[in-house]
Amino acid sequence: MKNLSIFTIVSWCILPVSLVFADIRLPAVISSNMVLQRDAEVPLWGWADPGEEIAVTTGWKATAMTKAGVDGKWSLRIKTPQAGGPHKLTFKGKNTITLEKVLSGEVWVCSGQSNMQFAMRGSENAPANIAKADYPNIRLFSVARVIAAEPQDNCKGDWTICSPASVAGFSAVGYYFGKHLADELDVPIGLISSSWGGTLAEAWTRREVLENDKDLMPIVERFEANKANLPEAIKKYEKRLAAWKLKSGKAKAKGEKAPRAPRKPSARNQNSPASLYNGMLAPIIPFAIKGAIWYQGESNVVRSYQYRKLFPAMITNWRTDWNQGDFPFYYVQIAPYKYRKGRPSEELREAQMLTLLLKNTGMAVTMDIATVNNIHPPNKLDVGKRLALWALAKDYAKTDLVFSGPIYKSMKVEGDKIRVSFDYAAPGLQARDGKAITHMTIAGADKKFVEAGAVIDGNTLLVSSATVKKPISVRYGWSNTAVPNLENKAGLPASSFRTDDWPGLTFDAR
Repeated sequence: MKNLSIFTIVSWCILPVSLVFADIRLPAVISSNMVLQRDAEVPLWGWADPGEEIAVTTGWKATAMTKAGVDGKWSLRIKTPQAGGPHKLTFKGKNTITLEKVLSGEVWVCSGQSNMQFAMRGSENAPANIAKADYPNIRLFSVARVIAAEPQDNCKGDWTICSPASVAGFSAVGYYFGKHLADELDVPIGLISSSWGGTLAEAWTRREVLENDKDLMPIVERFEANKANLPEAIKKYEKRLAAWKLKSGKAKAKGEKAPRAPRKPSARNQNSPASLYNGMLAPIIPFAIKGAIWYQGESNVVRSYQYRKLFPAMITNWRTDWNQGDFPFYYVQIAPYKYRKGRPSEELREAQMLTLLLKNTGMAVTMDIATVNNIHPPNKLDVGKRLALWALAKDYAKTDLVFSGPIYKSMKVEGDKIRVSFDYAAPGLQARDGKAITHMTIAGADKKFVEAGAVIDGNTLLVSSATVKKPISVRYGWSNTAVPNLENKAGLPASSFRTDDWPGLTFDAR
């Protein structure tokens, strides 16, 4: 390097952009160790010189060619083989890129907030389960956490082979989901984790989707108002910062712990509309996937009614942009937890349950594995398995599986009792602990709910109370902290539910 002249270095700096970027480049998600969706026409893409010819050859003898456009972008599709590998992929233009140890199998996106981000190392029985996680046919990709104002075309991340070292920091729910599929299907599994703790569903949704719905537009309006007020917020922050410096200095002089520093306001953060869609989803679209799993909702409880629209809109947004049709989308219903006043998680769980009306969706219920004083239940193994049951039954022809707990279907008043019917009640209902059904209430026209008894009658419940002679509504597990005991005989818990549609606490929250 010492022998290089100043003229040489300057010459490099002023080379035309087309020469500087002449080499073929690939996005991070297309790299060695990846899993490609089996038996599919999968998209591959990247960048090169405008007009540059790119040829792709594979270890399974499939080939394809294309040319980069005037913007340097190129894409093509290539047929993948049945499950197996490892294979090589070679991309040849002015340079050559060879990808190694590529598998053909099943690819799933794992997304959401902290309960999806929650790493294996923090989960129940972590040391033993991590030590056993030596599965070369499971591959892991974690999208780096990035916010963006506009859709990005690349992200940071690497495909890694599943091992005790690589799995420790990976999503526990994602890993257990993928492991259960791998065990049952005996095919390679690719898991793409794209999650960020404490985030709102609107951050994972394209801005145009929010703007085109009157019930979601307030999300965008709030963001724009905060942006307009940023200069004033900065002034207030600077005053708080100056006060903090004084307090911090005094605390330090006394050997005491300094107070927490104020957070500098910004125009955009991880919860701004579309921030994570732009930064963490757009870069992996349109990588071919089988489907997606999702664990989120805790941050949206204050606007649970709005979630009835927001969540299906987000799912539809993903499906539209991936252009793979109505791919499977399975999600976790949030667990009971001691939320602050004004945050009714039962209403959010109801919104999640109603999302089952959307095609090719499924919900894993977690009413039985809650830790009401901890928003992050450490039992992620059962969560992953319950999500996998939906996929195995709906997408992989495992027709003998019971894949869901009881979901409220309908009610019928029978004298002074109400008969409640369920989907997924077969092969029968039971109490998890063998005792009476808990957390069941009933009300008449006065809408005053009282504790009720429930008798199992086949696949239905007969609910009643001696104090309510003319009942019109039943509710089950209808609170933040209720951990009730109704399940089917396959051991899968029932979702909380209500039979009425009376406006709740978040009815007008937008």
